[in-house]
Amino acid sequence: MDPPSAGSPYQPVIEALESHPQKKFYNVSKLGGAKYDTLPYSIRVLFEASVRHCDGFLVKEGDAMNILDWRTTQSHVEVPFCPARVVLQDFTGIPAMVDFAAMREAVRNAGGDPVKVNPACPTDLTVDHSLQIDFSKWPETVLKNQEMEFGRNRERLQFFKWSSKVFKNISIIPPETGMAHQVNLEYLSKVVFEVKDFLYPDSLVGTDSHTTMVNGLGILGWGVGGIEAEAAMLGVPLTLTLPEVVGCELTGTVSPLATSIDIVLSITKHLRQAEVAGKFVEFFGSGVSQLSVADRTTIANMCPEYGAILSFFPVDNVTLKHLKHTGLDEAKLEVMEAYLKAVKLFRNDESSSREPEYSQVVQVNLSSIVPYVSGPKRSQDRVAVNNMKSDFQACLNEKCGVKGFQVAAEKQNDTVPVEYEGHEYKLSHGCVVVAAVISCTNNCNPSVMLAAGLLAKKAVEAGLVVKPYIRTSLSPGSGMVTHYLSSSGVLPYLSKLGFEVVGYGCSTCVGNTAPLPEAIRNAIKQGDIIACGVLSGTKNFEGRLCDCVRANYLASPPLVVAYAIAGTVRIDFDTEPLGTGFGGKSIYLRDIWPTRKELHTVEEECVISSMFKELKEKMEKGNKRWNLLEAPESTLFPWDSKSTYIRCPSFFDKLAKDPVSPQPVENAHVLLYLGDSVTTDHISPAGSIARSSAAAKYLTSKGLTPREFNSYGARRGNDAVMTRGTFANIKLLNKFIGKPAPKTIHFPSGQTLDVFEAAELYQREGIPVIILAGKKYGLGSSRDWAAKGPFLLGVKAVLAESFEKVHRSQLIGIGIAPLQFRPGENPSTLGLTGKEQFSILFPPEMSPRMTLDIKTSTGKVFSVIALFENNMEITLYKCGGSLNFVARRFL
Repeated sequence: MDPPSAGSPYQPVIEALESHPQKKFYNVSKLGGAKYDTLPYSIRVLFEASVRHCDGFLVKEGDAMNILDWRTTQSHVEVPFCPARVVLQDFTGIPAMVDFAAMREAVRNAGGDPVKVNPACPTDLTVDHSLQIDFSKWPETVLKNQEMEFGRNRERLQFFKWSSKVFKNISIIPPETGMAHQVNLEYLSKVVFEVKDFLYPDSLVGTDSHTTMVNGLGILGWGVGGIEAEAAMLGVPLTLTLPEVVGCELTGTVSPLATSIDIVLSITKHLRQAEVAGKFVEFFGSGVSQLSVADRTTIANMCPEYGAILSFFPVDNVTLKHLKHTGLDEAKLEVMEAYLKAVKLFRNDESSSREPEYSQVVQVNLSSIVPYVSGPKRSQDRVAVNNMKSDFQACLNEKCGVKGFQVAAEKQNDTVPVEYEGHEYKLSHGCVVVAAVISCTNNCNPSVMLAAGLLAKKAVEAGLVVKPYIRTSLSPGSGMVTHYLSSSGVLPYLSKLGFEVVGYGCSTCVGNTAPLPEAIRNAIKQGDIIACGVLSGTKNFEGRLCDCVRANYLASPPLVVAYAIAGTVRIDFDTEPLGTGFGGKSIYLRDIWPTRKELHTVEEECVISSMFKELKEKMEKGNKRWNLLEAPESTLFPWDSKSTYIRCPSFFDKLAKDPVSPQPVENAHVLLYLGDSVTTDHISPAGSIARSSAAAKYLTSKGLTPREFNSYGARRGNDAVMTRGTFANIKLLNKFIGKPAPKTIHFPSGQTLDVFEAAELYQREGIPVIILAGKKYGLGSSRDWAAKGPFLLGVKAVLAESFEKVHRSQLIGIGIAPLQFRPGENPSTLGLTGKEQFSILFPPEMSPRMTLDIKTSTGKVFSVIALFENNMEITLYKCGGSLNFVARRFL
């Protein structure tokens, strides 16, 4: 990649860095003047990118001026953003690269040159993001799981290898390295880019919901769907409404018992209440300097859960100290610091320094934070640990809903005896059957992982054990975590409690946990027990862990270990012991909880630059299996018609040079009538493929056995599997059916069918379909197949009370219209049953957020808002989505 060239309508003079004259940069601070000095740091990064990419076409001078005038233009104008790089993980990276391969095919077929189809923006793809657990006990752990992963995924790994050889400007991070967001933090992040001695801020978009973690390093970045990422890879700016920026002022001193997770959940609560959806959050105040970079990245990771686009921590002395410990060259650190100070992107710790102006300010007193868990069904439902026992009791009493389980009072203390490995145990409501310290937010933070290890060490030394039927696992995000757990001496103690390292990648949190023992499953079902899972992740959607684990709690790693030892969530840690230790002594949580001083001492001794050095050496060396893997080198990918992993999708079948007017939707049936908070997990599951599902039937027809099914995530390069997996979540609640099931009604025939089968029948009949939904449709992880799948099912529009922002963009990017009911209206208030047929007319000239009339077969007419936020989104929709828009550039 070359540095920017001169000659655009709006490029300032390139200046030299005073302390390093050979280093050049745009002094946007001088260009912006007094207005620039009042901008939030995150907006300053947007301004610099607009100046650097200003070409008078995709990025115009007026765009830069709008960003500079942020105080008056926020929330009112759309601005382009060209990230410095793009990060893909394998779940979304495989369909993205399949799309690139299909795009080459389509461009060739349309008379263009397929060799031109390459990423224009530097792109990193991490192959190792997801992990299916096959073995969870030593010695059958890391090596065997990695061997299984490599074997079952050889075909898609070969496709990745072909991609690395054929496409320019893309780097494939090989298997057995780590997850996307971990590798991004530990290896890929630059903070300041330097290309041929030209300096500019690091920034990115990524296809992983944890992309926002990098904001803890002072790197502007957020998660997008694979569709938007592909456009960014090809140099098309992302368009966003210039956001409001909420300043989060941190004051006070952190309690010794509070972990980063407690701080995260407390800040999440405050920001949810502040209604920061669709906004940037930026941290300032005296409390910021108390937080390590690991703490900051943990906090930044949670922003999708409270709806913010990102949560930004400007670079300061804490950041530089962290980078120094990672082994970053001193000379590079000097250049970085000098550059950031020259363009005023460096935050001064001194209280006398002037803070930027914010849209609003939210204050959080760190001294008030106490330990919390989150659940049993939603991450926003926080429960103070000292109230956990009473809160779970309340959940048993409450009606079935977002928290309640509605267990009859006379059955709340029922127990079910079960024999396991020669011993008898009793299961009761609240029993813990899954306890996972998983590859997610926490493993970027040594303090919480070490806290789990130190707690395990003290527990073992005190004589405490974990019941053997509890499915325990430890899945770090990278080898660095294993390194410091091992070098600190705590890994053997975690192992003794059953927390074996099972591998590196997303596991339990995406439904890839090993099955519970059959005896335990049967006992849970026999007694209708509300069994619990406790995990140190960020998401706990229903049905994700296991269909018999109905209550899922998010907790810090040390609390995961503590609840595993206790064996139940119905415990008051202050008054009840975790268990009985040596000599019959009752052991309480306070007896084994590590102090902050202990943690800091171990962290300083174990989390050192050698770990980062080892990781970098591993990254550069790769691994033997990957290095020896053979792959074709042809310009076009040689599609294999027998493949069940890689198929050429049909998105580009109607590729044309010019956009067309949207076609009207006439007499559409409702495929699904859904309620509130339908997640992307409900729409496009990422876990295992159920044996009775439409996807399983397809794979069986191809000669595969259930053991060979793999997961939906692994098969995202096969549109036939993914389309059949759309709306296949066992917890999907379709109002036509009245109970959780991946079923719907085909109204012309009256049959109750799998969603795919009904959609397929509608398409054969030439009948379009739409979806009716409630509030927050598309909540959860960004997932391109949550848009691609409905598109291939024939869905033309989604009518909902509200949409999750990223998913709304994905629907537009694939060619599905997101239509929102007017305030105060929904299907119920409008008297809709969902059994009607609907007609929607799109005018030739469309405008952002325009009102459309919908007519039903019963004669009812009502209005909805077409949620196109800007003209660029309208253009993408007219082109049949952003994939086709981008492909046209090569014709």
